[in-house]
Amino acid sequence: MNKAKWFTGGLSLLMAAGVTAGCGSSDSGASGSSASPGTASTAAATQAPKKTVQLKMWGGVPAESGPQAVVDAWNKQNPDIQVTYERFVNDDPGNLKLDTALMTGQDADLYVNYTYSRLQKRKESGLALDLSAFKDYNIDEKMGPDAKLWTIDNKYYGLPTKKNLSFIWLNKNALDEAGLPIPPLDWTWDDMKTYAAKLKKDKRWGLLIHESNYMGQVDAATAAIGYTKADGTSNLNNPLASKGFEISFDMMAKDKSMPMYGEQMTSKMPTDTMFLKGEGAMLYAGEFIFRNANNLKDYPRSFKIAFAALPRLSKNETEFKYPAGLGDVVSINAKSPNKEAAWKFLKWYADGGMLPMASGGRLPASKDANVDEAVKLLLAGVETTYDQDSLKKVVFGKFPTFVSTLEQQVIDLRKEEFEKYFLGKQDLKNTLENMAKRHNDFLKQNKK
Repeated sequence: MNKAKWFTGGLSLLMAAGVTAGCGSSDSGASGSSASPGTASTAAATQAPKKTVQLKMWGGVPAESGPQAVVDAWNKQNPDIQVTYERFVNDDPGNLKLDTALMTGQDADLYVNYTYSRLQKRKESGLALDLSAFKDYNIDEKMGPDAKLWTIDNKYYGLPTKKNLSFIWLNKNALDEAGLPIPPLDWTWDDMKTYAAKLKKDKRWGLLIHESNYMGQVDAATAAIGYTKADGTSNLNNPLASKGFEISFDMMAKDKSMPMYGEQMTSKMPTDTMFLKGEGAMLYAGEFIFRNANNLKDYPRSFKIAFAALPRLSKNETEFKYPAGLGDVVSINAKSPNKEAAWKFLKWYADGGMLPMASGGRLPASKDANVDEAVKLLLAGVETTYDQDSLKKVVFGKFPTFVSTLEQQVIDLRKEEFEKYFLGKQDLKNTLENMAKRHNDFLKQNKK
């Protein structure tokens, strides 16, 4: 009985569908269509429109400095996957904003990590996708051996996309005026201390250090010899680290050739724009400064810029590495519902889609990207405002590099201690001892 009812009802539905299809065919025929009943017109009526995937990428670069041009190019070529860009400032509050978006499920499908510690923390929080799930892209082959520095437990939780390098930006006119040559590649912090003192004027600092590079000289030496000793205990209090802290303090408090730490951090001193205004003769920063240095409309300058490699704390080459390698590590949010689409965009971005970022100093790392084109974009229209010889030797030179692998908790505790020293609240001996003790406590608590 039930089967009979089902059959009768089903037959009625089929007859009704046939009538509807016939009416549709008649209408189509009147408009000149050759579609027959129950074929093309029915398929078109029942096929759901393809849904456009919406992705959001978070990064620290202002949209107008390349990212917007990148997503515009992608969106034009890929109407089925549309990307929008969200800028966050790459500082503690900005990274907190990003982490909140990732954890609370806001739109954040892809995002850029600028330090290993941030990537590690996000991986541990389950917010960075293990990219080994994708088998169609060989990161090591594409990006070279420096990419390995960004692995966590031998896995990639983000794709390094750009060549990374920190160096010393020099006001070439100020050097000439003081009778100082462009420093050699193997100069030391003692040399830079001398340079800074000679270049200092009433309204010009001898040296400015971008906040993100403040521990550069200490990490460059400590990473080369190891953050921990052979016995597994902390090496944060090693003699070279001690020298790095002391020489910075002397330049601030005694020579007065660079701003006091407290003044710089409290006022959020814009060291890059100060350098471009001629308020600093030397600037320790990364290639990201190019985006302002190349913008002569908003940052006009009358001086030529030259470059020096980072100075060493020791003449011994084995006790120094350059904080460089690769950077701008783009991760896919493990909570994103659009992982496949995000991966498709990320591969395109890394292999050349990011080229519009080159004018701001972000040169692609992939072997498949057009590096010559990137260099042209970097220097387009401003070639004569740079010392080409030092630019080639330093910005495009090859150096032994490292990426700091210190956990974020250790970076934070070290900062708490060295701030007391730079603010005059603690002597250097106690500062180093406290760093090592707190690091050792961390190592014991997190022993694997």
